[in-house]
Amino acid sequence: MKRIALALASTLAFAALIPAAHAVEFTQVQADKSAVNFIYKQMGVAVDGKFKKFSSTLSFDPAKPTAAKASFDVELASVDTGASEGDQEVAGKPWFNTKVFPSAKFVSGSVKALGGNKYEVAGQLTIKGKTQDVVVPATFTQQGNAGVFDGSFTIRRADFSIGEGSWAKFDIVANDVQIRFHITAASK
Repeated sequence: MKRIALALASTLAFAALIPAAHAVEFTQVQADKSAVNFIYKQMGVAVDGKFKKFSSTLSFDPAKPTAAKASFDVELASVDTGASEGDQEVAGKPWFNTKVFPSAKFVSGSVKALGGNKYEVAGQLTIKGKTQDVVVPATFTQQGNAGVFDGSFTIRRADFSIGEGSWAKFDIVANDVQIRFHITAASK
């Protein structure tokens, strides 16, 4: 009877260690393998752009997604519209006003697992001193020692005063802007 109890105790102790050995927390964002892009319509035509510089903090354990935390700071002056004159225009006062508001910031508040590696990340997005609650759908895929997060969400530029003065109308540049991200993070 002692042998059975000892064997059962050993098996349970070993089983308890298995999840701990496989638990992986992704914390090191690899900026060179990540991207923050955007799409908007100008005169009805879709136009792509991206931000070349951002910093972030991340803590994501797939076994405990509701405990995840994320914060992203995007350098607005790093905007790449595909044309240098477009980059200068967008950095100016009517658009991003990067001299006064050098970065946009997203801070997560909660993460909801939806199943099938799909999540909803609720948080606050601040651009030009204006903060809005946003819900960001995202997927997560583990690729070896890296975790890859992909997703997109839409903002309305008027909510953040992006495009003031003569640009406040939506006849030339649409109000909706889709933000797309691909974030690669290594485990610690």
